[in-house]
Amino acid sequence: MTATAPSTARVRATALLPRLALVLAALLATLFTAATPATAHAALTASDPKEGAVVATAPAQVNLSFSEQVAMGGDSIRVLDPQGKRVDTGELRDLCSGSVIRYGTALHTGLPNGTYTVAWQAVSADSHPVSGAFTFSIGAPSQTSVSLAGQEAGGGPVGVVYDIARYAAYGGFAVLVGAAAFVLLCWRRGAAERPLQKLVVGAWVTLTVATLAMLLLRTPYTGSGNFADAFDLSGLRAVLETKTGASLVSRLLLLGAAALFIAVLFGAYARSQSAAAGRPKAARSPGRPNGADTAKDTNDLAFGLGIGGGVVAAGIAATWALSEHASTGIQTGIAMPVDILHLLAVATWLGGLTALLVALHKVPGIEREAVQRFSRVAFISVLVLTVTGVYQSWRQVGSWSALTGTSYGQLLLVKVGLVAVLVTIAYVSRTWTTRLAESPAGKSAKVVSQRDVSRETESVTVPADPKRAAQLARQRAARANAREKQVRDADSDRVGLRRSVLAEAAVAVVLLAVTTILTSTEPGRTAELEAGTTSADTSTAVPDRAVKISLPFDTGGPAGKGTIRLELDPGRVGANAVHLWADTPDGQPLDLPEVKVAFTLPTKDIGPLPLAPERAAPGHWSATGVQLPLAGEWRIDVTVRSSDIDQTTVQKNVKIG
Repeated sequence: MTATAPSTARVRATALLPRLALVLAALLATLFTAATPATAHAALTASDPKEGAVVATAPAQVNLSFSEQVAMGGDSIRVLDPQGKRVDTGELRDLCSGSVIRYGTALHTGLPNGTYTVAWQAVSADSHPVSGAFTFSIGAPSQTSVSLAGQEAGGGPVGVVYDIARYAAYGGFAVLVGAAAFVLLCWRRGAAERPLQKLVVGAWVTLTVATLAMLLLRTPYTGSGNFADAFDLSGLRAVLETKTGASLVSRLLLLGAAALFIAVLFGAYARSQSAAAGRPKAARSPGRPNGADTAKDTNDLAFGLGIGGGVVAAGIAATWALSEHASTGIQTGIAMPVDILHLLAVATWLGGLTALLVALHKVPGIEREAVQRFSRVAFISVLVLTVTGVYQSWRQVGSWSALTGTSYGQLLLVKVGLVAVLVTIAYVSRTWTTRLAESPAGKSAKVVSQRDVSRETESVTVPADPKRAAQLARQRAARANAREKQVRDADSDRVGLRRSVLAEAAVAVVLLAVTTILTSTEPGRTAELEAGTTSADTSTAVPDRAVKISLPFDTGGPAGKGTIRLELDPGRVGANAVHLWADTPDGQPLDLPEVKVAFTLPTKDIGPLPLAPERAAPGHWSATGVQLPLAGEWRIDVTVRSSDIDQTTVQKNVKIG
């Protein structure tokens, strides 16, 4: 065994440091965000009436506020009475103002007391459907026969098929761009190899079919959930007027240009490479004008294909960036070009990896220089992925607390771990590539291609007996396969590289599966926004210490604005004393005609427990012996009446026990 000199070891260690730094940086990156739409789904941030609220009189309309812009139609907000009858007018009201995203629908007059259900459905600015439902009550809660189970937007069989088409589109794009880049940048002779041709054409077909399926399924995906609506021409026309529909149509047009690119790549360019490989060395000598002209023409064609293919690939990537997550949220002007770069880097790395795997398994004659060139291309791709991934992660998560405290952030950490594994295996592949290039046996080994095997079989005479001919054909095919496998497996370094590349591909598949789950998970920023909205309405009781909360109110009438200050003492399970004070906006006592309180524990189906406190002084009411039987998050509803017709109900959640 040859010993390694200390100086050589230090040199290798120094060369290894940048790679280790890259792995550490990749731990903070989201390397598949664009192809996995790390979603920025819109979230319902507020409603009027609030969820679970009990109002004294029927509201004139129901209003919903969202975390980002949404697309809504006349049926996007439905209000149903306890029997399931629709009681809204069907007229959508746009109440947006500045950064406030709010929509509402008017209700019919004269609604009786009872529990009403609000069901809403919209399409986020990132193209994903969102939906939800909640209830409120007029007068007092009642039984309701309304059931909205299974009506989630984007769900059901249509949602499953649409999601399959979406990820087939991502995969098709990655393989199409990455395999074509592998041929042009790393292995030009591969343009004439049948396995790579099938790979690229198959990726183009997959992306085209998936895009058509998404276009047709868009109407049922964001609406009814019925497959039959895929052929609704009016629905298709409406889809074409949306940002998502325009992006899908643009993608189909760009795929037409991609088909022309493929035809030239595997037509004229492949023939030129085959001709260059088949000419004698003298004909290819720089001293021969014809050889020089042919080489120049081939290089010019490769340059043109590279420029044209790059423009088409960037255009297809832009159809995602301009219609999905990068186009909404913060810093969209930076996020969209970063998203395009991210998608192209993903495709170049993982699509090129797929092409290399196919070449190592199906084409015995792949040159070692081609593997080395792909190693360099993959390294650059990882650098781009790291930089763009870090930015995208920050944009979607926003804080360390969201990274560890939300489902999105936790899934993102799992994904980053898979990325670290993938980069580590990629480094092992680079090691095999180096050994492959430095192997003396490998440098002198004779390369036998599939065409050599084919020529061996073609020289055999075919007998007249069809059965005998079929038998000989099977024997020749078996010999050809054995010969091909013998050539592929003759080099142990090549076998090691093939196995490490296969491991990379396997981890990439798992990474895509995790990303698929991530796409349906609410982003960290949005989740924290919702949590912040909820926590703003919640006070936590401290044992043996009074709970004090303030509730601004506005009854809508004259002198109807003020603040209710409520004190729950001692704020624990059992008997409590309640004190309320009403103040005007300038802090003076406000003597109201009536103040009522109700306690509800929704998780245990307890309440509302009514309370009519006694007037102790102007602007002050109190009650004793108020029993709270169980620990949990209690909702306190305070109904304030400022005149015979003007009143409102405000609420706050308090944790007891």
